[in-house]
Amino acid sequence: MALLPTRPRLLALGEPTHGEDTLLDLRNELFRELVQQEGYRTIAIESDCVAGLLVDDHVTSGAGELDEVVERGISHGWGGSAANRELVRWMRAFNEGRPASDRLRFAGFDGPLEITAAASPRQVLTALHDYLAAHGDPALLPCTAETLDRLLGTDDRWTEPAAMRDPSRSVGRSAEAGELRLLADELAALLDAQSPHLVAATSRDDWDRARLYGRTALGLLRYHYWMADTSPARLTRLVGVRGQMMAENLLALAARGPVLVHAHNSHLQREKSTMRMGGAPLEWWSAGALVSAGLGTEYRFVATALGTIRHQGVDVPPPDTVEGLLYALPEDRCLVDARRLATALGDALPAPRVSPWFGYAPLDPAHLADSDGLVFVKDVPRT
Repeated sequence: MALLPTRPRLLALGEPTHGEDTLLDLRNELFRELVQQEGYRTIAIESDCVAGLLVDDHVTSGAGELDEVVERGISHGWGGSAANRELVRWMRAFNEGRPASDRLRFAGFDGPLEITAAASPRQVLTALHDYLAAHGDPALLPCTAETLDRLLGTDDRWTEPAAMRDPSRSVGRSAEAGELRLLADELAALLDAQSPHLVAATSRDDWDRARLYGRTALGLLRYHYWMADTSPARLTRLVGVRGQMMAENLLALAARGPVLVHAHNSHLQREKSTMRMGGAPLEWWSAGALVSAGLGTEYRFVATALGTIRHQGVDVPPPDTVEGLLYALPEDRCLVDARRLATALGDALPAPRVSPWFGYAPLDPAHLADSDGLVFVKDVPRT
């Protein structure tokens, strides 16, 4: 925190690869210190925002069994991580006996998306409609639950894996999907228009959850729309929609209080993100860039770089890279003032490190000054 002029509303900790408990243990340690010393009460991770509600219910009220909650509530296959399980266990233990206003909160901030498919909007659209029907004025609803069910059809129409590579297999530009986008927009608008009554009739948390349903429904329908696109911009639009969904979720969480957010560096950096997908180079503004544009100095980003992940073929970094310079230090891990390091290196920036493995993205030396800090982890052992 000494690197930052004030406590940020959103403190983002990135990682250069996924699935390594050593990096997640570091995240857990940082979150515990932020909770105990800086008053942070929310952690958001790169996981399905709707599934994450199961975890939030568990840590706040004890609902469900720990192992099942972690398995079902943390997406992308990361529910089996020992570090993720320990995070949820510690949060639940911390909350025991505390008043609701002082409890820790858990959130996923990714959409209900995987590499091969996107979820059906059924769950979130139905939940939003149910909330408005139960607590608002039914006469103002733009449609019935039966109309939604008819337009949605079967869920396998939406989750067809072949649609990721073949736009013609996507339902996203069907007449039904177009009508659902209009209805989702009307439902979300009605939720906001009726907010004074709804917050009083239920609770702020219930209304916030309904807003999450609305954001997610609209995001999913946009995502499916672009899955059906046949233009060269298709993949760029898909990663852009995902970034927007992430950013909207983070801004909603930040409105509640200070948040530690943890995700891949590419989702949190302020500079444009790049990757190759389907052999094509993609560029898009990530969630971090979008949130930073909205929050300004209340958003701070700390990247993580590493030396070795030998079990993934990432060996000792060459000495002419940033990772190589840091690897020569005696510490197993350290925190670096990234902007001072960039200034010290001057115009002769080190060479970028070459990744031997698709799942690892080395630090881009040109982005050093984009970070408010840099965590370096010397060796990541197999866990």
